[in-house]
Amino acid sequence: MPLTRDQIQTALDRIALPDGGTLVSRDMLRAVMIDGDKVSFVIEAPSPELARRMEPVRTAAENAVRALGASQVSALLTAHGPSTPKAASGAAPGGPPPSLKIGGHPTPQAGPASVPGVERVIAIASGKGGVGKSTVSSNLAVALARQGRRVGLLDADIYGPSQPRMMGLSGRPDAPDGKTIIPLVGHGVKVMSMGLLLKDTESVVWRGPMLMGALQQLLGQVAWAPLDVLIIDLPPGTGDVQLTLCQKTNLTGAIVVSTPQDVALMDARRAIDMFEKLKTPVLGLIENMSTYICPNCGHEAHLFGHGGVHAEAAATGIPFLGEIPLSLDIRLAGDGGKPVALGDGPEGQAYAKIARRLVEGGMA
Repeated sequence: MPLTRDQIQTALDRIALPDGGTLVSRDMLRAVMIDGDKVSFVIEAPSPELARRMEPVRTAAENAVRALGASQVSALLTAHGPSTPKAASGAAPGGPPPSLKIGGHPTPQAGPASVPGVERVIAIASGKGGVGKSTVSSNLAVALARQGRRVGLLDADIYGPSQPRMMGLSGRPDAPDGKTIIPLVGHGVKVMSMGLLLKDTESVVWRGPMLMGALQQLLGQVAWAPLDVLIIDLPPGTGDVQLTLCQKTNLTGAIVVSTPQDVALMDARRAIDMFEKLKTPVLGLIENMSTYICPNCGHEAHLFGHGGVHAEAAATGIPFLGEIPLSLDIRLAGDGGKPVALGDGPEGQAYAKIARRLVEGGMA
């Protein structure tokens, strides 16, 4: 009889942590995958300091699941935030940490380059702002991690970075040698964003070349490897970042997000046209804010229309990946730094379904 997620959580809830609580009570369990009698999961510590003390916990967790009858168990130990000691960041004792300058003219390159150690790169795009593209990006990254994929999330919206908040991350990433950036890890996903290098109210006021140079650094100077897929949250529109990414990076493809309303679809068509001109495959379309279910009476309403993106996909021959409801829970989860895809409710299942389709289709 195959193992269940409940059996695994019950077993892991018996393992005490060095500073109190259990893996389940402290919400450290991520990306539980069950494939017959093979089980894998991620243990995400709240800090690198605690993670360094948790190797015995990781071993005990593997043994506990193996005792349930699993023939193969793999537990990955990660940390939620950056390390604070100077020695961990590569700084000399008593000296300042290495500096890392982001932004500047891009380094010339002959043609599109791969991201070292990354198998697939998927851009999440929209023709206009306000359609929930960043929310889809963070939740899709988490949903793919829960499918057992090794996932990275790059917030390429340099002017308006939002992924640190949505992924519950803060603190400046380490740069041990002043050149290579160590991304933070949230919910089993490696994350990098300009928002992690700025104060909350600090703005980026750059012209195009500085923007392109920063994007090149965030792709090439971040220690992404090893990853199965890197999700790139693009800014809205069809500007410098999109052009640079498509011309300078070997992209697996792009996913276009839109609401069902006609105004949003007009701009989504422009995004699709841009990718076609840049010879970047469009892997599929996602309809966000597709339907609203009243939590009090259960009435279903289509505040932005319904089915417009599905119809667009049928008309263009682009795969329709799925629809995401308009839900207060999604907004609260994003604001709280715990994407709704971490759960198994209707909203989480909607993202899980899209993630499964990408994995099964060999796209992620």
